Amino acid sequence: MSIFSENMRYLRGRLNLSQQKVADDLLITRGRYGKYEDGATEPPQEILIKISKYYNVSIDLLLTINVSKFSIDEIMELPDNRIVLPIRVDSDGNNEIEIIPQKASMGYLNGYSDPEYIESLETISLPFLHHGKFRAFPAGGDSMPPYKDGTYIVGKYIEDLSELKADRTYIFITSNDGITYKRFQFHEADSIWVKADNSFYDPYKIPLPEIKEIWEFACSINTKEYEPDEFAEHYIQNFITEIKTDIRQIKDKIGGRN
Repeated sequence: MSIFSENMRYLRGRLNLSQQKVADDLLITRGRYGKYEDGATEPPQEILIKISKYYNVSIDLLLTINVSKFSIDEIMELPDNRIVLPIRVDSDGNNEIEIIPQKASMGYLNGYSDPEYIESLETISLPFLHHGKFRAFPAGGDSMPPYKDGTYIVGKYIEDLSELKADRTYIFITSNDGITYKRFQFHEADSIWVKADNSFYDPYKIPLPEIKEIWEFACSINTKEYEPDEFAEHYIQNFITEIKTDIRQIKDKIGGRN
């Protein structure tokens, strides 16, 4: 019996369900399900995905780890407990990069682990990007110049926090902000600190439990060009911010002397 079949048997038992009940929910026959649990046959990809979503345990864990050694709560806390990110390629062997639509941050937050949602996205291929999983996210706001609305940031999927490098830019998918593009500063206990390139905004921390995915900047695709006066406006804004900071520091010094 394989780890996968043992995990299926264990998870069904934990939920106190019959083979018939699970088979009905998966829309397959009880006999077919029983063969999966006995290890007599392996399920095809579409059934494997259904089983993963049914038990709320990632395909990675189902196939590689004896989940009976963990409590259900511990399983849910494991960093690998998510649907694996498949690397799709086009007819020329180039990675297919899924494009997250503009103004779809919350939609992505709800569907990032749903294979059907990801497969429904349009894709592009960039021959110079390889050796990794890439995805394109929309940039918005004025926190990370020169990227403006209409720009797409292509990110490479990061497996672990240890891969983060100070002063490098990343796309953070969080339960609080959805899609946010910021510059990583440092790791502090149960949080990380990030900042915007626009000095008008203060650095802030993101609690680790809020982070769902991290994508490292790989390249950008601009769909609108900057006009010269837009850069001038940005510089003026930064200049005003610096003046305000200097005034605040002067006031603090004067207050400290009194």
